[in-house]
Amino acid sequence: MADESKEFHGLVLQLINPEQRETALLELSKKRESFPDLAPVLWHSYGTIAALLQEIISIYPMLSPPTLSPHASNRVCNALALLQCVASHPETKAKLMNAQIPLYLYPFLNTVSRHRPFEYLRLTSLGVIGALVKVDDTEIVNFLLQTEIIPLCLRIMETGSELSKTVATFIVQKILLDDAGLTYICATAERFYALSFVLSSMVTKLLEAPSVRLLKHIVRCYLRLSEHQRAREALRQCLPDALKDQTFAAAIQSEDAVQRWLTLLLKNLNDPAAPAATGTVAPTASAASAAGGAARTAAVNLPTIPSGSSGAFGYASVPLASANWNS
Repeated sequence: MADESKEFHGLVLQLINPEQRETALLELSKKRESFPDLAPVLWHSYGTIAALLQEIISIYPMLSPPTLSPHASNRVCNALALLQCVASHPETKAKLMNAQIPLYLYPFLNTVSRHRPFEYLRLTSLGVIGALVKVDDTEIVNFLLQTEIIPLCLRIMETGSELSKTVATFIVQKILLDDAGLTYICATAERFYALSFVLSSMVTKLLEAPSVRLLKHIVRCYLRLSEHQRAREALRQCLPDALKDQTFAAAIQSEDAVQRWLTLLLKNLNDPAAPAATGTVAPTASAASAAGGAARTAAVNLPTIPSGSSGAFGYASVPLASANWNS
């Protein structure tokens, strides 16, 4: 045991030596599950976090034009795996956030190349953000909401691989489950419809290539949105038909949680008196009537939000819905 601990600390020390760093990254990333105190040791050891940031920054020039090689991708992903340990540990995750280190990963999430080195890079970067949000923490959600994580995740949800889509949707789901996240998404029509459009597009694609693990996160996002009054009114008009009928019944027959969420989602949409989300202020009867009428008026001509157009979330603005969203 003492020998293993000595080897472990020796590898951490090697991270600050450029000549030994690549081997140390590989060994530590492979053995990280064997050392529960890896995150605090990494954070408090002299120069180690700076060394990991060096690895990250060094490949920025390879992002555009896209020249990232498999070897370079594997190396930086080993560094990201160690950052994921730091993001997962209760003693170090807040420190990682306060140092704003996740922002260094956003250029990776912003890449669009479908080549495997880039896909692996995006997936591993998402893993770091996913580790941050895995345990409910409003402070972390508020931090992420001040960054571009939502539009970055939306793009990956629409164009990434199945696994990348799943992790990106999980991140959005965890943000939505926090009251601050739900309030943020539903504060404007642009934000709500940007997310709704991507979720609907994903459901359509699942008809061709089913994925229960991805569907699970999509349904949970819709359920959470249905707990917000204005979003619920809009979802009554724009929820995909595939979630209203038995299209996915066979796929989720062994998924009790998904079945329960889907049942509750449809119940919320069919029930005019569905409860408001926890933490939101219930409107007065007159305000609820006005908001409901406005939402129904807007829903008559729901805007078309084309993929890839510009806007607050990377999608077209929706002036009609915006005019009525906060009425």
